[in-house]
Amino acid sequence: MRTALVFGASGQIGTPLLRRLGNAGWRVLAVSRQAHADAPGLHWLRGDLAGVDGLPDAVDAIFSCGPLDQFARWHAAAPLRAPRVVGFGSTSAISKQGSGDAGERDVARRLRDAEALLFSVAQARGVAVTVLRPTLVYGAGRDQTLTRIARLARRWGRFVLPRHANGLRQPVHVDDLADAAWAACQSSASHGRSYDVPGGETLAYRDMVQRVLACMQEPLRLLELPMPLFRSMLVVAQLRGIAADFTPEALARMRQDLVFDSQPARRDFAYAPRMFNPDASMFSAARD
Repeated sequence: MRTALVFGASGQIGTPLLRRLGNAGWRVLAVSRQAHADAPGLHWLRGDLAGVDGLPDAVDAIFSCGPLDQFARWHAAAPLRAPRVVGFGSTSAISKQGSGDAGERDVARRLRDAEALLFSVAQARGVAVTVLRPTLVYGAGRDQTLTRIARLARRWGRFVLPRHANGLRQPVHVDDLADAAWAACQSSASHGRSYDVPGGETLAYRDMVQRVLACMQEPLRLLELPMPLFRSMLVVAQLRGIAADFTPEALARMRQDLVFDSQPARRDFAYAPRMFNPDASMFSAARD
């Protein structure tokens, strides 16, 4: 029986990945800060990338579903042996590298540096590493974009956007990302490569938000305002502690196309993400 070590195992991608591994007959060592009950073929380890008790000397594969920069540093220092590593990064490594916000540029730099470190260490050790870069993640009610929009819309009975928020997006479901990690692990063609893993449909930002509002148990209204009026309302909202972390760069990106090519992932490990057809449960409390 093959053994996998999974970091971020209780997170929005890690949870469905555990099911994939279990269904495939793998023994899983799952790392979480919180205590969880073991199950057949699944043993929980308490800890995080700063320290985990009970790690074995070797496993067949490691999956990282948490912060890639922290994982890359852990992997570089860890004595644990594993011939196969699959880690999740983010397309923010590309989309935010030219941001006017220093914090966002730092996020992009740390993601790129993490990939470089992973591949450098892997080459020295003879380890096969694959990095997956999701776009806008949804599906478990734990993301910080679409679930946040749904939560605010429920509170207000509507959601407000600036007019012409037509930048293209490719929201990707957590189950499709779990499938991608599992498939990439089995594919020798993915060794030593990074892949963008967008969702299966490309649509305008305002249309994406409209679908979220329409799938609520009581469909909610989308209001579109002229940009000057929207900016004024945003200032008032932030003074009240609402959307305090919403930056001018984030506002500008609503009109920018953030589109990534899924063809390499489709070619190398048959990546097949779904269309964006949300339902209300995807933006509620975590399903698992």
